[in-house]
Amino acid sequence: MRELFKKYWRLVSLGFLLIASLSYYSSHLRHKDTPSSLERKLLTIVYPLQKSVMLVGDGVMAIRTNLFGSPDATTASLRSENAQLKEHLVGHEERRKENERLKKLLSFSAQREERMVAARVIGVDATSWFRSITIDRGSSDQISAGMAVVSAYGVVGRVITSTPHSSRVLLIVDAASKLSTMTERTRARAISRGDGDGMSLDYLPLTDDVQVGDLLLTSGLGGGFPKGLIVGAVTRVDKRGFDMFQTVEVEPAVDFEHLEEVLVIFSTEMPSSLPVDKP
Repeated sequence: MRELFKKYWRLVSLGFLLIASLSYYSSHLRHKDTPSSLERKLLTIVYPLQKSVMLVGDGVMAIRTNLFGSPDATTASLRSENAQLKEHLVGHEERRKENERLKKLLSFSAQREERMVAARVIGVDATSWFRSITIDRGSSDQISAGMAVVSAYGVVGRVITSTPHSSRVLLIVDAASKLSTMTERTRARAISRGDGDGMSLDYLPLTDDVQVGDLLLTSGLGGGFPKGLIVGAVTRVDKRGFDMFQTVEVEPAVDFEHLEEVLVIFSTEMPSSLPVDKP
């Protein structure tokens, strides 16, 4: 340390003198309108050094700007790159979710014997009067009225109209929709009717054993829907009425609010009247 001080004592002394002089000049200038003759001489001596330091600083900034760009430009570039990365990430996540949904549809289709075709949901009608969706398959894909529509989770509905490139599907929760069903546990049969948001069972005798949590399946009677497709689960049972039948509420297995892909089942057995199934 001492050797370094001895070697550079002149530079250290000059720097110390410069700092002391500038401090003296600044402190006195705050209280005076004009500098003294000594302060003017000091400013004249210090100015070349200040100018050199300023030029060196400007040079360093210029080199940095040429190599890396200006700070504002760099910030804007980083923000743009960050936005692009977020967009790519969102797109990747959407493709991943879509692949998962399609894998479930493929797995479901492989477990069934019926011939099916996949379709995308391109429109939703969720008014209080009508519950339906529009899919991107139509008569050009051999889709016709009466065909059953399902998802990997359960029954969706039935095709009611078809154009060359699209079809309208009446959901099983629509008030006009009826479906022949049975409980998985006891095989008790009943007509499932839509009520806008969920379903209820019609004409289920008080003697039939139905409990909350029972899984509801298609019975395969009446045509249209093959046997054994999941419809929903029983959420409420009421046998306290004076009628011959019990009141049973059912929650559908399919989340219609987030439905994006479906399967249309080709079947040669069409119901004689739409959209009612008879047990």
